[in-house]
Amino acid sequence: MRAGARVTVSLGLEASVACFSDGICPAGEMGLKMHSGSKGATAVYLNGNVYTVDRNFSRAEALAIKNERLIYVGADAVAKRLIAADTEVVDLEGKTVLPGLLEGHAHFGWLSNSLLEIRGLGRQKEEILDDVAERAKSAKPGEWIIGRGWNNEIWNGKAFPTKEELDRAAPDNPVCMHRTCCHAYWVNSAALRLAGIDRDSRAPAGGEIVRDADGEPTGVLIDNAGDRLTAIIPPYSREHQINALKKGEEHLLSYGFTGVMDAGANLGEIEAMRALCRSGACRLRLYVYASEGEAAEHFYKKGTETGLYDNRFTCRGVKLFGDGSFGARSAQLLEDYADAPGSRGIARYRDEELYEAVRDARRNGFQVAVHAIGDAALKQVLRAYTRVLDEMPLRDNRYRVEHCAIADRADISTMAAYGFIPSMQTVHCTSDWPMIGECLGEKTKRAERVYAWRDFLDAGLHIANGSDAPVEQVNPYHGFYAAVTRRDRTGKPAGGWHPSQRMRREEALRAATLWVAEAQFEEGIKGSLEAGKLADFVVTDRDFMNCPEDELKDMRALRTVVGGRTAYEREK
Repeated sequence: MRAGARVTVSLGLEASVACFSDGICPAGEMGLKMHSGSKGATAVYLNGNVYTVDRNFSRAEALAIKNERLIYVGADAVAKRLIAADTEVVDLEGKTVLPGLLEGHAHFGWLSNSLLEIRGLGRQKEEILDDVAERAKSAKPGEWIIGRGWNNEIWNGKAFPTKEELDRAAPDNPVCMHRTCCHAYWVNSAALRLAGIDRDSRAPAGGEIVRDADGEPTGVLIDNAGDRLTAIIPPYSREHQINALKKGEEHLLSYGFTGVMDAGANLGEIEAMRALCRSGACRLRLYVYASEGEAAEHFYKKGTETGLYDNRFTCRGVKLFGDGSFGARSAQLLEDYADAPGSRGIARYRDEELYEAVRDARRNGFQVAVHAIGDAALKQVLRAYTRVLDEMPLRDNRYRVEHCAIADRADISTMAAYGFIPSMQTVHCTSDWPMIGECLGEKTKRAERVYAWRDFLDAGLHIANGSDAPVEQVNPYHGFYAAVTRRDRTGKPAGGWHPSQRMRREEALRAATLWVAEAQFEEGIKGSLEAGKLADFVVTDRDFMNCPEDELKDMRALRTVVGGRTAYEREK
């Protein structure tokens, strides 16, 4: 049957007694119930290989949609009875359908802006410097040049870069290049001067000014040491931000994403997102966490915002940073770094400060998500969470730990007992494994506890997966491949890195759909393909559950549907 074909059938169907306000009624898995006044489905998709990701991980052939919601998921023969004269009919030709993918941890504003900035992700230092020099040719004197994504771990020599290298590329412009982890900044001399950072400057708590043997700043600032710098970089205009968000949205839709969690946005970014949604131009569903500080305080006064603009915008959480990253050697550890004796990383908060920040969020009715990569950071976060919740109980708290990279069995048990959510990015494991061996020691017990997904799952916890884009590529199929193989995209290491911690395919799919929805209190409207839920789904070019393992990373989205409407379709 061709797309758009019209079929007239008799709707001799049983009526429902419990209907949605718009005339849509939930249906059972194979039995259909529909409001007696309905004229049929808005759209029907037939002849598909549909993974519903419901409780039983059921499969179906067809989807029927009324406006933005699914009214039936099941057999072709039943769905055809919902086709009316004006119903759009799509023949899936046996293609696989998954629930709309949910990016469980990314930085939507940063990702969107990165598409317009100097690109460093996956590139050598010389390539980045060439682009900075090229951008400087057209920049006005004194105009900032911004980029992100550099990673010294993939460069020859792996040493941190220097300000002199940027000085040569852009002598008349301040330059700020964010490291891929977003926990270090590479800047030139002009930027340091504008920030007032010199050899006499003291690093703030939670930060480090990297210096040479003579005590001079090298041009790399770690974590909080970059605050003085970022405070003086002019913010992007509203027009720039909205244009960037549109590019970021199209980028995400092209992979099959229907929703994205922004892991900490400032007020300017949040207002740009809200403006895009208010205009009716936003197709993605945005779940936004306000960044600690000004944005959090603003929302504490304003209150949470949920389900605005037809379920396109929600802000009901606050994001805090507990420590840094492995790449910047600022993740907070219980023991010294193997390649930096005497260093255990950087704590962004003292215990009492973190407790007070979590307590403030609890008092104001906000969900909390805290970045914690190192094992010491995780324990600090759990101390704060449990202390606050013991004082002010909240059974269904869904407090999140972002990254949760190293955890022992006691920490995992605590998380399970309190219902905390591990938000973990599977691609981090396969990008980081060579570096983990260097900074933690490949043969150490703590290296075996890094990204221990199986341990979390076996404890009954549901992992919310994401990419941390633009830290990593946002491609979700790379994340699926990493989850089930624990190998990078070149197939290394052979057999997978600590393969006993792999996910099963069903778990990997849930971790990118239903479990992300759970982490956002939204499993009732999205995350699986069930009657009554939003009609958000992606049609893919391969069968996720049955294609060869190595093909998972090469999957592509053919069509992305959000709220029953096609938001993206790959050109043939």
